[in-house]
Amino acid sequence: MNDIATELEAAAFRRLLQHLHTRSDVQNIDLMTHAGFCRNCLADWYREAAEQRGQSLDKEQAREIIYGEPFAAWKAKHQREASAEQLAAFAASQKAHA
Repeated sequence: MNDIATELEAAAFRRLLQHLHTRSDVQNIDLMTHAGFCRNCLADWYREAAEQRGQSLDKEQAREIIYGEPFAAWKAKHQREASAEQLAAFAASQKAHA
């Protein structure tokens, strides 16, 4: 991959994180239901990429990068209890991916 492609991908990723930070109303369960990934998935992918490059990054550090603050703080401020409708939609989406 050339340098410009890497720069463009990095810029797009930063924009995605910025968008997710401004849309804290969008719950992870909704992202999982509709997109098949969530903020935690992004954190896992980030951590795995770091490990592949010999960088040590634990789960909480990766989540802080993705959430823009410690996960526990984000969760306390923004995460709501999933509704019955959200849980049903999530379950249905998981069956579709099985």
